[in-house]
Parts: sequence; C-alpha cells; structure tokens
Amino acid sequence: MPYPKYPLLDKKRVKTISFGDRQSLVNVKDFGMPIIPGAGFGEFLKGIPDILAAKDLKEFASCLQQARKADKPIVWGMGGHVVKVGLNRLLIDLMERGWISAIAINGAFMIHDFEIGMAGRTSEDVAAGLQAGNYGNTQETGLFISMALKDGMRDGVGAGEAVGYYLKEAKFKYQRESVLYHAYTMNIPVTVHPTIGADFTHSHPMFSGEVAGALAERDFLQFASIVSRMGNGGVYLNIGSAVTLPEIFLKAVSFCLNQGLTLKNFHTAVFDFIRQYRPDENVRRRPVTGDGKGFYFIGHHEIMIPLLAALILNMN
Repeated sequence: MPYPKYPLLDKKRVKTISFGDRQSLVNVKDFGMPIIPGAGFGEFLKGIPDILAAKDLKEFASCLQQARKADKPIVWGMGGHVVKVGLNRLLIDLMERGWISAIAINGAFMIHDFEIGMAGRTSEDVAAGLQAGNYGNTQETGLFISMALKDGMRDGVGAGEAVGYYLKEAKFKYQRESVLYHAYTMNIPVTVHPTIGADFTHSHPMFSGEVAGALAERDFLQFASIVSRMGNGGVYLNIGSAVTLPEIFLKAVSFCLNQGLTLKNFHTAVFDFIRQYRPDENVRRRPVTGDGKGFYFIGHHEIMIPLLAALILNMN
C-alpha cells in the first residue's frame, strides 16, 4: 500500500558528474606491494600501503626523525603494561640510539621495571593473590622502593632519578634489564607520576605519602620543564596510560602556557588497544596547535612499538 504522506522520490532527477571530475580518496599509487619471502625490512616497508593508519605511522616516524635531527625532545610517556609485554630491551636500545630524550611514567611502570631490574621477573597473579590476601604485599619491592624514595627526598631529586640511582647502587643481578637503571646511567630524565593508593607499594609499612608526594611534585616540575622545550618540532608519545599520563601531560602544557611560554608546532601520538577519551582529547587533540599534528594508533604494544622502532631505524 502506498503512503501518500511519503511519495517516492524520482531517481530520474538525479544529477551525475563525470568520473574525471570526481575526487577519489584511494589511488593505486598508494597501494602496497607483495611481500617477497626472505626480503629485508626495507622491502617490507615498501609493501605497506600509503593509506589510513599505515600512512599515519610512516608520517609519525618522519616526525620522530625530524625531531631527532633538530635535537628537539622526544618524550615517551608509558604505563606499566609496556614493561609487562617485554619491551624493556627495545626501549633501552632506542635510548642508546638517541630516540628517547625523556621518559614520563606512572607508578606501575616504576614498580614493574624495578622488579625486572631486581629479580628479572614481575607481574603477580592478581586473581590468585587477591583471594589469598597476598596481592600487593611483596616485601622486597615495597621496602626497596620506599628506601629509594626516602633517599631521593634527602638528596633533593625526583622519584625517577632516585629509583634509577638505587638500582645502580644495589647491583642487582638483572639491573641492566631495567629502563630506569639505563636512564640514570645515560642521564635521561625519568619522571614518575603516581596516584596514591593505586600502586601496591603504597600499602607497605615503609611507604610514606609525604615523601612520595614531594617527589611527585619535583617530577612534575621537571616534566613541565621538558614539555616547555617541545615547541617547533618536539614529540610526545603516550603509550598505555588511559588516565594518569594524559592528564599530567595536559596540565604540564597548561602550566607552561600560564607562564607565558610559547608551545606550538609539536607532535603527539597515542598507542593503545582501543580509542579512549582522555588520551584522545588530552594528548592527540587539545594541546596540538599550529603546524603540529596528533596521531592515534590502535594495536597491541608488543607489536606496534617494535614496528615503530623498526620503521624509524630503517628510514632513509
């Protein structure tokens, strides 16, 4: 039955245009190439299409390359999952090659990296430990980190430097597997931005909120100083932090602008499993002005970060 109120539109009235006058978003010149068995990574790169995320990743790698050539800060903000998926050795290599100027981390990264340096292993079984009442009660981790932070309080340094120094002096068997250890020995600043109550070391009898808060304040001021130099080509990466580091980064940008510092034309990128509100707004979009650009890459860290590293190390 026809509906008088909604008569069908007449398709004969449609106006068409020539294909030659139409803009197309996909072109064969941007297509990837077949992967040749046994070929090197350079050939693999030629096989990646110059479309969407692949195009963005190559563009972002170029931003990193330009920042390194111009001696602008390349700041890596990372959550604890980056350690838990086995990326320490890759990060240390990038530090040694000059692809990491500074590191900002949350408390989880510090804890997992410290345990790797101390014992070569980390990441307890939360479900099993929780029900047994043992989750988060590891004696050595809480004790040693608390000692490191109190030494840092005495010496007037931030948590990143304090823990790196402690790892160096303790001479643990696996210290060379630690990112914080190598950052300290290479004089690469590491700032730690904890959330009190979120890390299991905060329940340790030796933990002092007064000390942790004082060091966190120092680290924020250090981080803001690093961010203040990112204009005109610097790069900030947010890898695996959904809330803490995106908020810290936005507040550092605001802190710099409030003091009249110019902060334009830098680039940001988020690497995470899913698109999330705060990283998208506080890292990719809001702080980026002028000729800067923000990127967002979805994928597992244990795949995406090695891919990014291979890309920047093989660019001409």
